[in-house]
Amino acid sequence: MLEALLFDLDGTLTETDALHLLAVQQLLAEEGREFTHEEFQLHASGRANADMCQYLFPDRSVAEHEAFADRKEARFRELAPQLAPIAGLLRLLDYAEQQHLGMVVVTNAPRANAEHMLDALGLAERLPNVVVAEELERAKPDPLPYLTGLQRLGAHADAGIAFEDSVPGVTAAVAAGLFTVALSTSQSAQTLRSAGANLVIESYEDENLWIHIEKMHKG
Repeated sequence: MLEALLFDLDGTLTETDALHLLAVQQLLAEEGREFTHEEFQLHASGRANADMCQYLFPDRSVAEHEAFADRKEARFRELAPQLAPIAGLLRLLDYAEQQHLGMVVVTNAPRANAEHMLDALGLAERLPNVVVAEELERAKPDPLPYLTGLQRLGAHADAGIAFEDSVPGVTAAVAAGLFTVALSTSQSAQTLRSAGANLVIESYEDENLWIHIEKMHKG
């Protein structure tokens, strides 16, 4: 029986990778450095800022990493005053509320970003439960953030669905024992399947998603 929906944030509730990439590129350009889309896909998309900064600045201190990450997220918020939900998301939230399903956001983004994005999407009241991975001992791709989300909802993994868009996120959700649906907003369908996604969709309007939801709902 379906009990819970667990959502990643960036690229899953709204498409943001292009803005995150632009924010990093702008800051690195000030240092005379380039940062390609391919590097972003491999070392930043879906990853905690600590991992990205370790790749970008292996010789800098943790304090310098944190300072750069703060600047990057502030620049991102400047670039993203208004965001739009991915097609079909509101229908899914309506369904979840009607069926009294637990819902939680599980993100590697900083809390300030999560709050900003949920406010911009008009979803802060509908999705008040937010697990911020950087506030835990381990971020995605470790399963701890998803296990924490399940714990907060009082739900079992086999009764939940996770929604992701990145390789680290899919890896974390699958390791937590969740049926994992990947949105191909930032990675190719093949890449997401190779990471372990059970189902790959372009949006929440995909009929295969709704077939699975009904199947789980009926138990």
